Amino acid sequence: MIDRQERVKMIDKSHRLSQRKQAELLSVGRTGLYYKPRMETMLNQRLMNIIDRQYTATPFYGVPRMTDFINSHYHDLQVNKKRVRRRYKLLDIRAVGPNPYTSKSDPTAYKYPYLLRGLSIEKPNQVWVADITYIAMKHGFMYLFAIMDLYSRYIINWN
Repeated sequence: MIDRQERVKMIDKSHRLSQRKQAELLSVGRTGLYYKPRMETMLNQRLMNIIDRQYTATPFYGVPRMTDFINSHYHDLQVNKKRVRRRYKLLDIRAVGPNPYTSKSDPTAYKYPYLLRGLSIEKPNQVWVADITYIAMKHGFMYLFAIMDLYSRYIINWN
């Protein structure tokens, strides 16, 4: 499926079909033919570079702390939280940190019994365990999923 922007690019002004007919055939509104997106200002580009560099060094900085950092270290830039929040959204970043109440269980949820209690693990391949973990990377994150033998602690497979 071709997205809207690609279809707009397909319209040829010098074609024998009118732009109106081409837009109709491609199911594109004609206002999109005349819209020219504005470039980011130099100030916003500089601000995004600063945010990106500082976020790489301190990924736990949220919008309020990043705003304070920029205002205290770059005296020629005085930005507010709304502007920094828009840049965070544009860069698709958010502070890395614990979310509230992530470990609190729901008291109404069913509690599964621990099936290994009292079991003596004495040989390889008797019990396998699986785990998934979140790993922060330089530009994003990844999940690591591993299957291990509980007796030997050998990693059977991971992805």
